[in-house]
Amino acid sequence: MRFVIVGYGRVGSHTARILTEEGHELVVVDDDSDRIERATNDGFDTVEGDGADEAVLLEAGIDEADAIGAFTPDLNVNFAACMVGNHHDCRTVLRIDEDYREDIYEKYAEDVDDIIYPERLGAAGAKTAMLGGDFNVVADLAANLQLTVLEIREGSPAVGKRMSELDLPESARIYAHGRARESLTIPLPGTELDVGDEVAVVAETDRVDELRAMLLPASA
Repeated sequence: MRFVIVGYGRVGSHTARILTEEGHELVVVDDDSDRIERATNDGFDTVEGDGADEAVLLEAGIDEADAIGAFTPDLNVNFAACMVGNHHDCRTVLRIDEDYREDIYEKYAEDVDDIIYPERLGAAGAKTAMLGGDFNVVADLAANLQLTVLEIREGSPAVGKRMSELDLPESARIYAHGRARESLTIPLPGTELDVGDEVAVVAETDRVDELRAMLLPASA
């Protein structure tokens, strides 16, 4: 597959590396000459310019790309890049900061295919979203990571808590969430957990038992 990545910061650079290691082609777009130089030195095709500018994205091959990932810290740039992607029939993945209100999320979610939060698994979430949203593909990112799907049961200490209120191990991230009998999707920080919910969690293998204790009833 062929991708355009707008923004070569932490999320953009890691996503580019993961996608390239899996054999995909991509072009990096950034308006910062130092980041463009770094991306070029890392072996990527690059275009220096404003990711919100359609002419710049056309130079990067947006008209032939399968997806665009807009990962700059500027939401307006990211959204504009995704709208250009929509125009050229690309899958669109938008970076949004975790502290945005739910109404802001909903406003943008209507116009893009997927939204990722750098605070929630960053590059792995971005890669998954660009490939179509199958969260299971994160399982092979590293040998010491484990993907676990847990059901929130009666008596769980997590019941009634918002995602942002969960005190998880530092390495752990809740990557997807679904209500009972619903598909798993990327959760909002304000999503409140209830009995019957399922969560997909990625954590270092040696922290999984600790994570289960935080999300499951004591008797589980």
